[in-house]
Formats: sequence, structure tokens, C-alpha cells
Amino acid sequence: MAGKNFDAFQKTIAREFMEHPAVTENTYTRWFSSGDVPLDHLRDFTVQFSVFSNQFLLAALNRTINADTLAGARESKEILMNELGVIYNKGEKTSAHSESPRRAETDDLEGDPALVSTEGTVDGGKFRFQAAHFEWLLKFGEPLGLKFDDMGKRRHGTPSTLRFCDGLFRLYGSDDYNEAMGASFAVENWAAAGFWKELIAGLEKIKDSRVPDLSLAFFTWHDKIEDQHKAHTWDELRDCYHSPKFREEPFIHAGVEMLDGVKVFWDGLNDLRGHPRARVA
Repeated sequence: MAGKNFDAFQKTIAREFMEHPAVTENTYTRWFSSGDVPLDHLRDFTVQFSVFSNQFLLAALNRTINADTLAGARESKEILMNELGVIYNKGEKTSAHSESPRRAETDDLEGDPALVSTEGTVDGGKFRFQAAHFEWLLKFGEPLGLKFDDMGKRRHGTPSTLRFCDGLFRLYGSDDYNEAMGASFAVENWAAAGFWKELIAGLEKIKDSRVPDLSLAFFTWHDKIEDQHKAHTWDELRDCYHSPKFREEPFIHAGVEMLDGVKVFWDGLNDLRGHPRARVA
């Protein structure tokens, strides 16, 4: 451990990650927050976000497969299984009415992102089809006229969206410990930097003025969970830094490259504002 200086490393992270334009200068979400979003573009946004969200499953699986320890594999499975529809278990016992004749209705409510927990573990949690994050996005897309086959598939992605997805698969899911940790830390800090709140601000205005049936729970749920994650990121960074496997250069390089990919994603959405894609009939 000789020669290591965590305080100096923190300053490097603050400069390279926290001051990256993907974190500090998100022109797209700033514009989106005004709510002055044409509905045709809102459909484009929904499709591209659904491609990112659904393709993230591949990155999360790759991260699980390439984990360097059992604990790391389990942490990755927490994310992957929750994405797929396993609700976090907070240790609460199942109530007697769970076996009632209204089971189907109960199952549906248990998968509602407005109701499911953002805390706990998937270990012992219930699986609900309706709790899959992609299904939450499908529900969001319904009042916009989007259907299952319109969303989430790689073929729907623009080149900028697919570049971001491929970067997640390669870096976030890397079998190199330092690349994977650098990309993960960068993604966590991007996700906690406020873009969810800007999207929600714009969507609330759209819901109030034009699309009353718009379900925002996918976005509000993720905003809540990122607020929780933010408090732990620096503790996790310290643990990573003191690992005997840690090397600063690939950690920083992968994190910056991951944030470059994030910026490409948002810049691509910005470009779609002026060059909308062909609509699904």
C-alpha cells in the first residue's frame, strides 16, 4: 500500500468524473425539464431510453459473469434480478391475505413501481412480471401509442444509443477489475447527478398539460434509488482503492470513456430533436 494517497485520488476523480460534461453540462435534460417537448419527440425519447434500459440487461449479466469474487457476482445479481422483476425483500413476512382469490390483482399491485421498495435484497424477494423495469417503460409508452414491438429492441437504437449500450457491455461488464469498477463508479455518479430529476420535471409538465395518463413511476423510482446510492459511492470507492487489485490508470480511463459514451447518448437525443426518426405506423 506504500505510495498510495486516497485524498489525491479523490481529487483526480472529482476532476475527471465529476467535472465531465456528461455530468455537468447535460443540455438535453436541461431543455427537457421545461416540458416543452413535442409528443413526436417524446416518443423518440421513450424508444431510445427503452433500448438503453433493455440492453443494459446484457451489460449487467456480463458484469455478473465476469465478477472477480462471489460477493461481486452477488452484487451484480442484485441489479440484474431487480431489473428483471424481482422485488427487493425488506425482510417483511408474507401476510395471510396473499393467498386470497384476488391474487392476480395483488400481484399486479406488487409490481407497480410507485409501490415497490427501493431498499432490501432480491434474496428471498418475489418475482413479478409487472415489476420488470422494461414493463414499467412499456406502461409509460402506452398513452404515447407505443407497443411492445416498438420498444427496447436493438434494431430501434440510433448509432449514438447503440454506442452507449456497447460501451456499457464492454466496460461496465469488463472482466478487468479496474475497468469494471471505473465504469461502474462513473455510471453511478452520472445517475446520481440529477438527470432523473430534470426528466421528471419535464414529464410532470407534459402529464399535467397534454398526456394525463402518462405513468411517471419508472422515472420517480429510479430517482429515489439513485439518491440512496449516492450516499454510498465514496465509501465504495475507498474500498476499491484499497483492494490489492486496484490500479488507478485503467480505472480512470474506463470511467472517462464510459462518461464519453453517456454524453454521446444524450447528444444523440439532442440531435433527434431536429431530425426525428421515422414513426412506427
